[in-house]
Amino acid sequence: MSQYSCLKVETKGSRLTITINRPDALNALNETVLEEIESALLEDFDANTHRVVIIEGAGEKAFVAGADIAEMKEMNSEDAHQFAELGQSIGRIIGTLPAVVIAKVRGFALGGGCELAMSCDLVVAAKSAKFGQPEVNLGLIAGFGGTQRLVSRVGIHVALDMLLTGRGRILNADEAHMVGLTSRVVDDDKLDSEIDKIVDALNKTGPMAVTETKRLVRDAQHMSLDAGLAAEASAFALCFSRDESKEGIDAFLAKRNPKFNQ
Repeated sequence: MSQYSCLKVETKGSRLTITINRPDALNALNETVLEEIESALLEDFDANTHRVVIIEGAGEKAFVAGADIAEMKEMNSEDAHQFAELGQSIGRIIGTLPAVVIAKVRGFALGGGCELAMSCDLVVAAKSAKFGQPEVNLGLIAGFGGTQRLVSRVGIHVALDMLLTGRGRILNADEAHMVGLTSRVVDDDKLDSEIDKIVDALNKTGPMAVTETKRLVRDAQHMSLDAGLAAEASAFALCFSRDESKEGIDAFLAKRNPKFNQ
């Protein structure tokens, strides 16, 4: 594993865990943190080993409380553009990664933290989680994909409510789940075990089937229904040319657990 100043990166079985390790700053995102997350996703991720990537924040108070305002104070327009592109790059990498990426959210997920969470495939939140986009309270806008992804996650009206009123619309975990911002909500003391359950479930699935499903679902956000259905039919047909589907079907008929290759 690479060495990082702001992250802890660990492999355990099929999972790669990336922990943003700035608890004293509520895991705020500065340029170094973003560069290290990007590096961990590109360099420490191994498609032959990792089926799941978990992104979390250190400590009990925050997943990520937002971007590092002190660093942003010194930015000019060019710096800000590069900073936004770096944050957006992480979302693009997550979207194309051949693994399921899970945001494990405890405490604050505000601004860039909310944007990082919703760029992941699954958002698993503890009851203590709080989600919001308070950039307008700083005279700014969301810059890491919030004006784009939030609409597809929660719909235009809830998205506008959060983006336009800032601190006036911070969602608790149950509210976030109700509007579709999270995948699951559990008590804080059950968050770790819930993640374990998800990883265990994913380890029992066909790796290529999961990767193709993720690709199709994400591509559907940018395609017409007819184009998406055609892509789905082609991918479905391709499954039947792979050993993975043969093993899955044979195991089902034989009433045994399938043994998928990684």
